[in-house]
Formats: sequence, structure tokens, C-alpha cells
Amino acid sequence: MLLFTSSPVKLTFSPTKAFVSDALNLHHSFPRPLSPSSSSCLSVKSISTNSFACNLTHSPTQKYVYPDPIPEFAESERQKFKAELFQKLSEDVDEFGDDLDEVVAVCAQIFSEFLHKEYGGPGTLLVEPFTDMMVALKKKKLPGAALAARASLLWAQNYVDKDWDVWNSTLK
Repeated sequence: MLLFTSSPVKLTFSPTKAFVSDALNLHHSFPRPLSPSSSSCLSVKSISTNSFACNLTHSPTQKYVYPDPIPEFAESERQKFKAELFQKLSEDVDEFGDDLDEVVAVCAQIFSEFLHKEYGGPGTLLVEPFTDMMVALKKKKLPGAALAARASLLWAQNYVDKDWDVWNSTLK
């Protein structure tokens, strides 16, 4: 029989034979740590012939650091974004009319700033630049702010991380 209690954990064995050992190796299947940047350690100390005190400690390990933005990638992605956003939004001429070029320019400028300053690869795409697009378009009283911001976000979700992976795979 093996009994677990609250921290520190006390293990009690009821073996059929007397348990004579100063060391005990435990293979455990505790739940994964809450954070991917931490690990668990189980230490066991003998209290008596068949009881052990165990301490489960949780210690941080090295954190993953995202790479810095790559200016060449940012510029290439900005150009692709601008061309494809223009194509997408031009399908809705009634919404944007003569302001289409300016709407695309505002979105491309904000997206470019994000790519140059903050985007460091998969896992670093944020929502803020797209909300900033909507706010900027509304401040300038340009039409279709929500539509343009949403189209920009959907484009980024579909292409930016993949394009980053392709860009960096050609560097190796």
C-alpha cells in the first residue's frame, strides 16, 4: 500500500517483507508543471523502516527568449501585407470608395511598426496593432475601420508566422 498526504508528502509502505533500504528511487507521474519554464523535483528522506518524508519542489528553468525582429523580414512582410490587403479590401468598393489607398496605407504603416519593433517569430503576434489600426482609421474618419482591421488580423494570423518560418529556414 502507498499512501500520499499533503505537503510534505509522507509515503507509507506496507510491504509483505520488511523494507530495508536507505535510498528509494521513485518514478512519478505528477501533473506537468503549470509553466513550461519550470520543473519539479522530488526528494525523499527516510523517517523509519517503512516511512519516508518527501518534498516536491518547483523550480524555474531557463525561459525561452524570442528572437529580435528582423528588419529585412519586416519590410518584405509589410510589402506583401500591403499588396494583399489592398486586393482584399478592393473587393468591397462600396465600403471604401476613394479612401481605399489611405486605409491600406494606415494599416500597412501600423503593421510595419509592429513588425520592426515587436514581432520576433511565432508566438509573438499580438492583437494591439490591429486594434490600433481600427482606432487610427476611426480618428481619421476613414470608412470601414472595423472591416480593414479584421481583414488585417486574419491575414496576419494566416501568413506571418508561416512566412517567418520560411524566411528563417532559408537562412540556415
